[in-house]
Amino acid sequence: MKSLAHVATILTILAGSGAALAAGGGDVGDLRGSAPVDPTVLAAQGRFAAQDWKGAEELLAKALAGSPRSADYHNLYAYALRKQPNPNMDLVFRHYNEALRIDPRHLGALEYLGEAYLMQSNLAKAKEHLDLLSRACGRCDEYAMLRKAIADFERGQAKK
Repeated sequence: MKSLAHVATILTILAGSGAALAAGGGDVGDLRGSAPVDPTVLAAQGRFAAQDWKGAEELLAKALAGSPRSADYHNLYAYALRKQPNPNMDLVFRHYNEALRIDPRHLGALEYLGEAYLMQSNLAKAKEHLDLLSRACGRCDEYAMLRKAIADFERGQAKK
């Protein structure tokens, strides 16, 4: 029980940094649910919290080699790629889409794919993903975060 409390404390700290939301849906990496925490997901979250994007990419590439059917690993791998300077957006989109092929209701992948579309100034596709999130989870955290990213993007466009 003591180690479980320790894990809960670590997850609370990560959630405060926003990194815990990267995993999103799926039963392996849903850090807000009662499902067991995948140690690879937890390690990736720690690297995200430290903004060690390259380290997270390497960790998740190895994880994907062993578990290519993990929607969480594809989502987190794409996230690690996207956060680096000059990301290969084709690879980012490929892994977010693979996460969604495996788990069409993966909340993290739906949110982050919307954010990736904003990086390419594709507001219409980002809004499509906001709608998908609304249908998948109502007004969940992922919905709120993508809605805020879209609003920030629109404000930025209005200033131009």
